[in-house]
Amino acid sequence: MKSLPAILLLLSLTSLPCKGFAAGSKTHAVVLGGTRRVSYTQPDATPEAQLDLTSTIKVRPLIVDGRQRDWTTGNIHEITDRTFAIRRALRVNDALPADTSPRWIWQPGPWITVDRLTGHITALHLPDFDPLVSDAVWFRDYAAYCGTSTTAKGSSLYVIVAQLGAHRPVLQKRIGPWPQASHATPVCSPAKWDRLPLRVSIQPAGAESTTYDVVGTSSIVEEGDNDDQN
Repeated sequence: MKSLPAILLLLSLTSLPCKGFAAGSKTHAVVLGGTRRVSYTQPDATPEAQLDLTSTIKVRPLIVDGRQRDWTTGNIHEITDRTFAIRRALRVNDALPADTSPRWIWQPGPWITVDRLTGHITALHLPDFDPLVSDAVWFRDYAAYCGTSTTAKGSSLYVIVAQLGAHRPVLQKRIGPWPQASHATPVCSPAKWDRLPLRVSIQPAGAESTTYDVVGTSSIVEEGDNDDQN
């Protein structure tokens, strides 16, 4: 028969929380709210075009644990079974210095990733991504788009393939000068992906479609442990 001190010690040990128990982890609720249409005008539109407010984009709120964290636009891309990418929608103050009040306009913004397990939101800095030009098309953890870059030799339009977690583009190919007078909108058609072999095809406006082989490290998305601080 066990002594009383031994029984008390056993009871105290069994009451300690175990790090491996799921009950010790906070569950985060990540949802997208209802869609609404808002007025949108291309930033480089002519004054005549800016008088036409019929152009719209769809936006919807990103809600984490019942609190709105951001506005988004477009469809989500499932990167893994717990992480997805989506594009931000920004409300930008378009007022001139002489204006007496703010003039809020909507613009598609950069991309973010959202971790459903932790509720963590990460801003993506896709290389040479230009919100006016770039229309990222995702496959796995790759994003393909046309981007712009400025160097000592001038500005250029590039085909870009970026991979999450990589410091440099997997593919960066110059396809012409930028800016271009009276350029078409969109500047490039949405990229088309092939799985085996891994290839992407992009067609700039007024040019032939070109296909590129993509060589990179597979599945380098970093997903941290649950973080109850979110």
